[in-house]
Amino acid sequence: MIDAPIDHIAIVVKDLDETIRLYTKTLGFSEVYREIVADQGIEAVGLRTGDAVIELLRPLSEDSPIAKYRGDAPTKVHHTAYRVADIRGELARLKAAGVRLIDEEPRKGAHGNTIAFLHPKSTAGVLIELCQPER
Repeated sequence: MIDAPIDHIAIVVKDLDETIRLYTKTLGFSEVYREIVADQGIEAVGLRTGDAVIELLRPLSEDSPIAKYRGDAPTKVHHTAYRVADIRGELARLKAAGVRLIDEEPRKGAHGNTIAFLHPKSTAGVLIELCQPER
């Protein structure tokens, strides 16, 4: 059982600067990280309010899978990430339980996290990311 806090909710955006202004100037969130994750084809911006983080994802190319997922919408929720202490152990446990994994092996994600995705066909249509923070 994943008994872990939500690490972040990720939203794919068309206009990153406009969306950042909405969350920071209008809603009062604070920017906690901003980086390019080239191997995933995104720019990621983390915005915090209290204990919650919203991660805005800007596709680096309009023909990328994440841009195609967003479609014509200005924004679209992409995934929910849960923080885990032992990502390899969780992946092994979930695979043994019959969960389909997108990532058989963890990989490097934004802001130093190690990540792995679970396939939406095994998670009631929701893309789920497991996220192990840097120690």
